Amino acid sequence: MTFLGPSKMLEPPLPLRQHPHRRRIHLQSFNVRASSSSSPTTCFSNHRVVVTRERGKNGKLIKALAAHGINCLELPLIQHTQLPDLERLSALLSATTFDWIIITSSEAALVFLDAWKAAGSPSVKVAVVGAGTASIFDEATVSSKKLIDIAFVPSKATGKVLASELPKHGNERCTIEHLYNGTVQHVDQVILEQALSASVIAVASPSAVRAWVNLVSGDRWCGSVAMACIGETTASAAIRMGLRNVYYPSSPGLQGWVDSIIDALGVHKQVQKV
Repeated sequence: MTFLGPSKMLEPPLPLRQHPHRRRIHLQSFNVRASSSSSPTTCFSNHRVVVTRERGKNGKLIKALAAHGINCLELPLIQHTQLPDLERLSALLSATTFDWIIITSSEAALVFLDAWKAAGSPSVKVAVVGAGTASIFDEATVSSKKLIDIAFVPSKATGKVLASELPKHGNERCTIEHLYNGTVQHVDQVILEQALSASVIAVASPSAVRAWVNLVSGDRWCGSVAMACIGETTASAAIRMGLRNVYYPSSPGLQGWVDSIIDALGVHKQVQKV
């Protein structure tokens, strides 16, 4: 979470996306594909997708994939842990006026809303990294919307674009390290064995990619399993960690992610026929 002001500002880490039109890029032995929003309708009932977000956060993706006849296996790979800095947040919001408060994920938006209410619901101007994060505020009460001004969303949902397009602000920064995306401490080995035979692994952060790579080894994951990433930043992390078949959406948000998963499944099906 980032605060920008005459005396305070916080800059984001951040993830997300790519441009329309389907295209394939060959990087040595790697297969990286930016997916379009127009995937053909195909039957995937015999294929399984592993969903890896924190437990309780996979429902929307599972439902969206079920609408395409796609079966899912839930294998949470990350868990959010609150950090000590979080205790400062409500006091900071009560005592300080900021030019900008930058929210860099849906999870951060939920944390911010709780702290904002505890601070007495002050008027704030917010920049969000993308539409998914903005949607958290859309679901807030009408009275909250009057006090929270979602004043900026970048043209592309990445930290780099957000930083370059954000209107001018002061030079001082205040960083609140509120959450840590840690890997889960325990993974059910039976579910992991099932995941290793799945067609596609769906991941929403570099942390999830790292957790997957640490869980599996060598030839077992370098084969036919594809990785469908929520956005470009996560896809880049997957490539750096050595995955060979990486897909990410050409448009941000849930639908783009679903499209990239369908693309990955389609290619996997074709490979099986060869």
